Amino acid sequence: MIEISTPDYRVWYDQPRSTIALEGSFRLNGPLYEPIREMLENILAQKPAALRLDLTELKFLNSSGINVLAKFTILVRNEGNLVFSVVGSKKIPWQEKSLPNLKKLYPDLELVIV
Repeated sequence: MIEISTPDYRVWYDQPRSTIALEGSFRLNGPLYEPIREMLENILAQKPAALRLDLTELKFLNSSGINVLAKFTILVRNEGNLVFSVVGSKKIPWQEKSLPNLKKLYPDLELVIV
């Protein structure tokens, strides 16, 4: 398992389930997202057939973090034949408002808000 963890947030990749999960609160300045961006790109470089982004425990993501997710979504779209899904939570208000914007960047993305 690949993981980045702090007292405020955690990002990890469960390779057998092809799932990247983010949880906690991300209040980082733009450059501090670099290790997370690199992790996401390295996962994509492994050429998985499918990839799931689980945000159901992601309480807060600032605009710099949303930008990282948007750019990652574009990279996934450019891969072509990768099945990509994003799972969010109705219990976290910003997700219902912001996550549909990822679908604008990649219309084939499967967005599920539970």
